[in-house]
Amino acid sequence: MNIKGCIFVICAAIMWGLIGPISKFPIEQGVAPLENAFWRAVFAWMLFAVHACRIRAIKIDLKDLPQILGFGFVGVTIFYGSYQLAVQDVGAALASVLLYTAPVWVAFMSWLLLGEKMTPVKISAMLITISGVACVSLGPQIFGTGTEMTFTWPGIIFGLTSGFTYALYYIYGKTIFARYTTPTIFLYALPVGAIFLLPFFEFTPKTGTSWMSLIALALICTYGAYSIYYAGLKWLEPTSASVIATIEPVIAAILAWLWWNESFDWTGYIGSALIISAVLMIVMENKIIAFFASGAQKVNAKTS
Repeated sequence: MNIKGCIFVICAAIMWGLIGPISKFPIEQGVAPLENAFWRAVFAWMLFAVHACRIRAIKIDLKDLPQILGFGFVGVTIFYGSYQLAVQDVGAALASVLLYTAPVWVAFMSWLLLGEKMTPVKISAMLITISGVACVSLGPQIFGTGTEMTFTWPGIIFGLTSGFTYALYYIYGKTIFARYTTPTIFLYALPVGAIFLLPFFEFTPKTGTSWMSLIALALICTYGAYSIYYAGLKWLEPTSASVIATIEPVIAAILAWLWWNESFDWTGYIGSALIISAVLMIVMENKIIAFFASGAQKVNAKTS
């Protein structure tokens, strides 16, 4: 793997891992989670708009407009909103873990919507993911660890919703992301997503810390992360980049522990490991299949 590409993707994953821990600053100061999502979309839109104008990539085909607007609602309104609500209800660490159920959702929707084959590896990854989610949410009750649940069931649902809507980026990637640059798409999608968030919160007075956090969410965790990630893809295959990006929930968990004293019990850590393992199985499916095929060939060669 190209070292430069690896560094770019690692930096992007670290930036994404900051979303939950940074989001808690304004939330703790009374800013509603959906207002967090709104300002993240607005400030990021300003940055992508400047970028799109600078590279002269602002035009889209009118027939693609409904799909891009739909992406704004699903990929910004619901995704940004549900993730912020998950951070509020279950904490930054667990929200990031639940977000990383996305690759499993991708496998399921690709089979359902795009006709891709549902392989044994994908099925196994889905079952492992379900087990992982059960561990992080029900572990203390199932195994009797004595640890009280510090999150709500709506928070778990919001976290899984963020993973599901994030997975739709892949489905959209098969169409609009293949025809337009990232700044072009977000130029139109982000304001749509922000507008749909408006009816669900009231603006509140914000401290300097809250404003700095909201700007950081847009500048670092959105515009910066996407820009650096796609720059890394120039030197890396998407599969390799996806594997490296799985450090995101690890970064989020470490920062949530350092900044907000968040931690799991042993069942939570096992569940998190299961979910990340399932992600690695999905993105490295071809290599896993090739490994077992090679092993089968060696066994056949010895027995023949």
